[in-house]
Amino acid sequence: MALWLFCGFILLSATFILMLSMGPLKGAPNAGALRTVALVQFAAAALLAVARVSGAA
Repeated sequence: MALWLFCGFILLSATFILMLSMGPLKGAPNAGALRTVALVQFAAAALLAVARVSGAA
């Protein structure tokens, strides 16, 4: 249960960062880096979800 909550928090964080980088911070010089951080967070959440469903976690 705790792993699902952690995965959900990662997804919320990644979505928030992505929304900021494509919205108010679109013109910021580091917007690309923020999108990369969001992508890494989405990948980590997906990896955790797959590990949980497959029984490896």
